[in-house]
Amino acid sequence: MDTHTLLWWLSDDEQLSVQARSIVADAENEIYVSAASAWEIATKFAKGRLPTASLILPDFAGVIQQEGFIELPINSAHMVRSAMLPGEHRDPFDRILAAQAIIENMALISIDEKMPSLGVLTRW
Repeated sequence: MDTHTLLWWLSDDEQLSVQARSIVADAENEIYVSAASAWEIATKFAKGRLPTASLILPDFAGVIQQEGFIELPINSAHMVRSAMLPGEHRDPFDRILAAQAIIENMALISIDEKMPSLGVLTRW
């Protein structure tokens, strides 16, 4: 799942679609959360743009585990692929998420309309 999906799930935000909520809530689905999301949330928090992150950052891995999600580390193949992806989408966090989804053969739960331009299958 992308970072917005994670944050909306954790805060029970109405912006999370019924379809996305259903996918995440289905115990049959393995839901992965990228280390890139931790990086993105921490970066935005440090810049003062995401003050509520103070609730999850002290034990990010614990929050992910408590939700029943699987933490997805970033490796060198993910980083190289993210830099080599086509498309005009330049957000480094999204590029890493896209690269991970492609390499790990996963769909990405995302509302970002630019993700398909990177060659990633999205579900929303």
